[in-house]
Amino acid sequence: MSTLLAQVRRWHAAAAPFVLAPLLLTVCSGMAYRLLKDWGGLERDQVHWLMTLHEGEWLGPVAEPIYVLLNGLGLLWMLGSGALMLSQRWRRRSPSGDGAP
Repeated sequence: MSTLLAQVRRWHAAAAPFVLAPLLLTVCSGMAYRLLKDWGGLERDQVHWLMTLHEGEWLGPVAEPIYVLLNGLGLLWMLGSGALMLSQRWRRRSPSGDGAP
């Protein structure tokens, strides 16, 4: 394993605990909002509290854009570093196709 890949793997693992909760909150509140509105028949006003969670409004006007920025950057980092590690795993597979490293 290259030194850069090992470093990326360590940074990915170190960032995971910090991005997990905000991303889960964003995903779950966004899905619940849309599904409760569309399939649950609830009105926008009845589920607006989910958008408040989803967009970070609960943090106030100063922290909300910081939350959105860090949440987005965290997601991009995890996707990018995860994709890099996955591509390296795929490259290490044997040409015979048996999946052995």
